[in-house]
Amino acid sequence: MLRMQNLNKVYRTHLIETHALRGFEIHVREGEFVTVTGPSGSGKTTFLNIAGLLEELTDGDYFLDGVNVKGLDDNARTRLRNEKLGFIFQGFNLIPDLNLFDNVDVPLRYRGLPAKERKERIEDALAQVGLAARMKHYPAELSGGQQQRVAIARALAGSPKLLLADEPTGNLDTQMARSVMELLEEINARGTTILMVTHDPELAIRAQRNVHIIDGQVSDLVRQTPSLMTTTAHYA
Repeated sequence: MLRMQNLNKVYRTHLIETHALRGFEIHVREGEFVTVTGPSGSGKTTFLNIAGLLEELTDGDYFLDGVNVKGLDDNARTRLRNEKLGFIFQGFNLIPDLNLFDNVDVPLRYRGLPAKERKERIEDALAQVGLAARMKHYPAELSGGQQQRVAIARALAGSPKLLLADEPTGNLDTQMARSVMELLEEINARGTTILMVTHDPELAIRAQRNVHIIDGQVSDLVRQTPSLMTTTAHYA
């Protein structure tokens, strides 16, 4: 599903070069749930931005579902991002003046999907996260955990093959964080590949693998449990 080989990311100014990732190697198979940990400044955010096609790599190779993204123009990157990826952020990023239905609808409208298909996708996604009965409510009427569930529904409505989650429980208390993690585990069990950055060691060890990043490199790959999709997974 996702494979990076000898990937490097360098930020350059006229005075200094900063190597955010160096010789970075990782392979996430279809159906896996992988957590990413590491200290602040280790390269986690850069890795997630490149994985999400939000930043370009400096050199090396990045294959997303069999497509080498190196050298793709902006339009091709946008199409690939819309077709393959879903994003969940720490801050929810919901629009306060829109109800839940319309919040989930926003990225689908950008994709130009017909209204009937959008409605079906939105209702199904909100049902998956247990909020079908509240689709006409507004974000301010929900708890933090419920708002994060809406953000997850928004990502699911696009039918992503790979879900990228950046500290999705960072703004939640322990109980809500566990609830969101259980939801992500259910989504993974249905076949969606998940890559999640987290600082929470309790959540990190619940995934099938924990990838630790330090100084822009993968320092260890620890498998926790067999993948739920092992029997059908294949190398992208």
